[in-house]
Amino acid sequence: MKLEVRYDNTVQTIDLDAEATEQLWVSLSLEGEGLTQAQREKMIQDEWNEKYNKPEYDNWHKFDRHRGYSKAQPGKDDSEDDVDTSEPLMSEVADDRIFRRDEIERDRRESHEAVCEWVRKVLAKKPNWADAFIAVRMDGVSVNDHAANIGVSDASIVSKWLARAEKKLKENYQNRQI
Repeated sequence: MKLEVRYDNTVQTIDLDAEATEQLWVSLSLEGEGLTQAQREKMIQDEWNEKYNKPEYDNWHKFDRHRGYSKAQPGKDDSEDDVDTSEPLMSEVADDRIFRRDEIERDRRESHEAVCEWVRKVLAKKPNWADAFIAVRMDGVSVNDHAANIGVSDASIVSKWLARAEKKLKENYQNRQI
């Protein structure tokens, strides 16, 4: 019998003798009386395809083939040897930002604070304009919500502050210190 086996992305053919074919018939738990040899081989191949030659396995293997096989050595950190606490190394992952999450967040926060400081410096004489610009344009608060937060009854006042602040900031943007 010739058994077709899917291995990686190719199909390989294995020649089985009569004894191996009979063992495969028993191991796959197939039943049938009075079948011809061709029918038995077809049933074996169909059952083999159903159990092992499925594309779902290939999809699972494609996504999970690297899980649990880190280059990091388990037990090398003086912990119990029978518990695998290893994590993948930075060179093993496609996107290393997960390892630098705190650094990235700190850089983002520092740059936000630096821009806020520059806005407050440029608009030092008009702190209401600076607060409105930071809240609405940088932090994403709506104009109506910011007006309600600071106790202004008309949101158009805050809109005018924003327009004036933007104009002042555009003028000073070219003169900023880098």
